[in-house]
Amino acid sequence: MKVLMINGSPRKEGNTAIALNEMVKIFEREGVETEIVQVGGLDVRGCVACNYCGSHGKCVHDDIVNEIAAKFEKADGLVVASPVYYASANGTVVSLLDRLFYSTSFDKTMKVGCCVCVARRGGLSATFDELNKYFAICGMPIASSRYWNSVHGLAKGEALEDAEGLQTMRTLARNMAFLMKSIALGKERYGLPEKEEWTPTNFVR
Repeated sequence: MKVLMINGSPRKEGNTAIALNEMVKIFEREGVETEIVQVGGLDVRGCVACNYCGSHGKCVHDDIVNEIAAKFEKADGLVVASPVYYASANGTVVSLLDRLFYSTSFDKTMKVGCCVCVARRGGLSATFDELNKYFAICGMPIASSRYWNSVHGLAKGEALEDAEGLQTMRTLARNMAFLMKSIALGKERYGLPEKEEWTPTNFVR
């Protein structure tokens, strides 16, 4: 089992990293391999709707997005972590996810996804909803915890004082590990769910 973890904070050792590392401790105990990719602070441009990926199998902008795509394809789960800016994920994270999910054609069905949101005070649930939509649109089960996946902290290291938030991260990692293992067993016995041919219905014809 392997989980790919994306840190969208420009502060490499900040509160978002603390939240992710709390999950890593549990994943290691559960025998799940982890890899954290630091994307916060990188120059990641947004999607330009050129559809290059449709004919070439990768994004026209050959940057960290294409690197992550290869890792994502091999992973059993994906964790996306972001600080909260104006009740939204970091713009770098949004640009990366737009391009990552649109440009990759490999089957994401039953890969497990979850997000982690870190903020001083508010905007966490809005960011939680925003990030989960990437998983929900492509057949990825979403791992949950005992509370919405959030940790509080402003100054560097303050997240260590959020006992409930860190507990939420540990519970999230346990639940995600269990879900990935259960899905692996289910795939062995039952395979993946049957897929119908896509029937797109546009509102303008």
